[in-house]
Amino acid sequence: MTPASRAWLVGGAIMVEDDRLLLVQNRRRNGSLDWSPPGGVVDEGEDVLTGLQREVVEETGLVVDSWSEPRYLIHAVAPDMGWDLRVEARQASSFRGELVVDDPDGIVVASEWVSVEAVAQRLAGGPRWVSEPLVQWLADGPASDIAPGTIETFSYVVSGTNPGEITVRRID
Repeated sequence: MTPASRAWLVGGAIMVEDDRLLLVQNRRRNGSLDWSPPGGVVDEGEDVLTGLQREVVEETGLVVDSWSEPRYLIHAVAPDMGWDLRVEARQASSFRGELVVDDPDGIVVASEWVSVEAVAQRLAGGPRWVSEPLVQWLADGPASDIAPGTIETFSYVVSGTNPGEITVRRID
């Protein structure tokens, strides 16, 4: 494998209210749109919770008052494209405010509360490393208390460089 030239640590927010999950719509560089939970890259000098809090406010306008311990972890590496992505997904235990999209990066263009039953369909077409962990976590029945050491890690290898020909393989 070629060493990654770009490595990112990302905070992912799981926000559930009344059996609905908050998702944001992202406009990618090629103009395509996909959906994901709110969150984003943790800036240099930030810890995961500080970066996640900042991203959620920018992307949704909501302020999270408290966070859970990590619910799941994601590691996706794309040696052909030279990147390595690590995600820590945390559940917002309490939050307040009104939905307002004001993403300074211009990536998030909409936000919406989606019924838990419709999440998998809404995430279809987006990256497997985004949809699969969240859908599995929802299917397993989100628990408020997870014993230490039981956090599932989802690991993926992304092969190829052409967006239409990329393959994603889950590794255990």
